[in-house]
Amino acid sequence: TDVQNPDAILVRSASMHEMEFNPELLAIARAGAGVNNIPLDRCSEKGIVVFNTPGANANAVKELVLCAMLMSSRKIVSALDWVKTLKGNGAEVSKMVEKGKSAFAGPEIKGKKLGVIGLGAIGVLVANAADALGMEVYGYDPFISVDAAWSLSRSIHHINDVNMIYRDCDYITIH
Repeated sequence: TDVQNPDAILVRSASMHEMEFNPELLAIARAGAGVNNIPLDRCSEKGIVVFNTPGANANAVKELVLCAMLMSSRKIVSALDWVKTLKGNGAEVSKMVEKGKSAFAGPEIKGKKLGVIGLGAIGVLVANAADALGMEVYGYDPFISVDAAWSLSRSIHHINDVNMIYRDCDYITIH
């Protein structure tokens, strides 16, 4: 493989706008959604095919969004920090835990309202997963695709005014 004169380039987020392309370059693939880091006009002029992989990491991002909601609700990070302070207290640890654990109680996400702004590949997965966890989910996307609409759980409330999310939701996620 000739690294200096590749037939194709796979890129994630590096900017290619200042890059020079060899005449043999056939394609550029963006590992992720969007192609704003690729000079589309120049590629088009040179006959270089440009494509991306929207949704390829959608499930991973969905899981991180859910993780962030759970961690912020249940005060997990501060509880872990507190647990580390218990080291070396021997038999007293049980009493310390009983006395201190209430400081880390937090709300369950079940029954809470989640506003999802943007119902593309990731937003739909987040909305559906939050619905499955018992949240009341409101979705806003003035440009929702037919495919995304078909993938969205019927129990998701599709709204037309994003201000309702800002006003009424306990959690908001933007995609």
